Amino acid sequence: MENYQEFNDLKFQGIKINYLYVCKRKLWLFSKNITFENRSDKVLLGKVLHEHSYPKENKKEVLIDNLIMIDILSDGSIREVKYSSKMKEADIMQVMYYLYYLKQRGIQKQGIINYPKEKRKEVLRLTPEYEEKVKHALKEIEEITTRSIPPPVTKQKICKSCAYFEFCWG
Repeated sequence: MENYQEFNDLKFQGIKINYLYVCKRKLWLFSKNITFENRSDKVLLGKVLHEHSYPKENKKEVLIDNLIMIDILSDGSIREVKYSSKMKEADIMQVMYYLYYLKQRGIQKQGIINYPKEKRKEVLRLTPEYEEKVKHALKEIEEITTRSIPPPVTKQKICKSCAYFEFCWG
């Protein structure tokens, strides 16, 4: 992904990067507007946690290109708040995508992932290695989401708590 046009052709919502690392089938279903998140207690808990954690911090939500919503803290860092670190790689790659996206716009930032229930924080910087991983992820998302059929169901530990569980396994 060497040029700006190629980047523009492969822009996605950050949640798609996350889903790529969580479950490729979930990514495909979500990309086809088959969503169950609005009925998921876990998703609702995550939203409440995001909205009510760190109330004293000065932050603002910013929508970029009508595509990605990020929290910018008063120190200029971008932040994601996550319910748990069980899917840490997916969380990290979602933030790395945001950092990469901003870099394509000429903006350099650091990222932070907060896990308030665990009282943990990850501070992230976009490295050349992560840039390559993001580029590869964007191409893989494009490949998966343009398929005519979903990837097969694969049993994972997280399946039972997934909003798509009944759809895939019912």
